[in-house]
Amino acid sequence: MTITLAIETSCDETSCAVIKDGREVLSNIISSQIEIHRKFGGVVPEVASRKHIENINLIIQEALDEANITFDDVDLVGVTRGPGLVGALLVGISSAKAIAYGINKPLIGVNHIEGHICANYIEHKDLEPPFTCLVVSGGHTYLAQAEDYTEYELVGRTRDDAAGEAFDKVARALGLSYPGGPLIDKLSKEGNKDAIDFPRVYLEHDSYDFSFSGLKTAVLNYLNGAKQKGEEIIVKDVAASFQQAVIEVLVDKTFRLAKERKSNKIVMAGGVAANEGLRNMMESRGREENIDILYPSRILCTDNAAMIGAAAYFNYMKGRVSDYYLNVVPNLELR
Repeated sequence: MTITLAIETSCDETSCAVIKDGREVLSNIISSQIEIHRKFGGVVPEVASRKHIENINLIIQEALDEANITFDDVDLVGVTRGPGLVGALLVGISSAKAIAYGINKPLIGVNHIEGHICANYIEHKDLEPPFTCLVVSGGHTYLAQAEDYTEYELVGRTRDDAAGEAFDKVARALGLSYPGGPLIDKLSKEGNKDAIDFPRVYLEHDSYDFSFSGLKTAVLNYLNGAKQKGEEIIVKDVAASFQQAVIEVLVDKTFRLAKERKSNKIVMAGGVAANEGLRNMMESRGREENIDILYPSRILCTDNAAMIGAAAYFNYMKGRVSDYYLNVVPNLELR
């Protein structure tokens, strides 16, 4: 039995978790700052860093208490090293180093994106690589092939706005609050997805990359044009039509890669993986093409330390241990 204490502070959630053998959650404490940042319409990095400093020790102790363990029971310490906000990451990595040094246990620096993928190992106890993976979050959109628990071939990525970023920007243009993604998803259920013909951006015919900046601009142009002409803007129809344009491209490219690699499993990860429209289209297509669609529960889609603990465990089992010179990498890539 291996007990991992994990810390996640890449953006605006302060989280600490205790994980057993990489798949069983003994505790997963998450302190969100959404209400603080909502008034600004997005995350303010300096404010996020200060809140992490205020919360981190309390959250760590709460995670230990809920798991009914002490530091003496911990076998290794995992922490997000990137990507993320540099100040926020530093709070987590400094705390993890201090704990690992104090209890003389291995320190494992974790890629935040890999953590999102590993959330599926917690949710689906029998899941094993290889599989095709779509990572969609506020800051990243990746299409990858998972060859092993710690080995990924990055096949496609966004060339500009990430999917979640586009959702938030369009939501702001529609007068919705932050975070906008869940609100657009909710509105889309009431709207007509075929009301407005927004562009589907596929790039070159064989490309697995994504681009959502042009789609975002098309929505803004539509809204500005309607206002100038005095036309009624039906917000739920705009939301539904925009969401449909995003998820069609995500689904099409993911299934094309799965078929190319002869993969019978597609795994989704990241905050946008909680989007019901995306889940429904993925599952419908999966039934048609006999491909299993897997994704985590909503709490494990958003940033949390449990997923970091799972990733830390699998890296540790591969012999990947960090030293105390471990530093944050705000633009860390998935490899």
